[in-house]
Amino acid sequence: MNKELFTIVAWDPRGYGKSIPPLREFPPDFFERDAKDAVDLMQALKFQRFSLLGWSDGGITALVAAAKYPHLIHKMVIWGANANVTAEDVKIYNGIRDVSKWSERTRKPLEEMYGYEYFSKTCEAWVDGISQFMHNPNGSICQPLLPHIKCPTLIIHGDKDPLVPRFHAEYLHKHIEGSQLHFVPEGKHNLHVRFAEEFNRMVEKFLN
Repeated sequence: MNKELFTIVAWDPRGYGKSIPPLREFPPDFFERDAKDAVDLMQALKFQRFSLLGWSDGGITALVAAAKYPHLIHKMVIWGANANVTAEDVKIYNGIRDVSKWSERTRKPLEEMYGYEYFSKTCEAWVDGISQFMHNPNGSICQPLLPHIKCPTLIIHGDKDPLVPRFHAEYLHKHIEGSQLHFVPEGKHNLHVRFAEEFNRMVEKFLN
């Protein structure tokens, strides 16, 4: 992205990337915890207001942060995110539980970063952690928070996302007042990687 227009702060939630230790855990409030960590970091860095870009779990974290700290959030872009978990989702999640069945291209960089054991155990723990929301009414992760989001919001979704079905993006768009929804016809879960130029252009235009 244009470094003359934007300052980008990329962070690893606790238990991921370089934020180890501690080991990654998935208590019932892990999205609220991650959202508070992100906001606390930005405030420690003296950013008074800032925009959020969140992918997948990071998108859910952004939704929570935007709802709980509306005075701090300027704009928000999310992709590959969902506000609840359905039985269909749990079936998809269980399909990726065993990382040994992943393609080598997807698995290898993560194995090199974390080591096979930590990567494998963390993926299993994530599946259990995200599936626990099925016990909530309507499988809610953060549905009641969506009406509290007041910042301009852009929702981007890949029509071929194998992890997050299209109806999740449509639900977010319907329940976040004034939000914009853009579908990438050939986009999958990592659409920001495969279609980086289009993605960056869209995001820059929205944020500027």
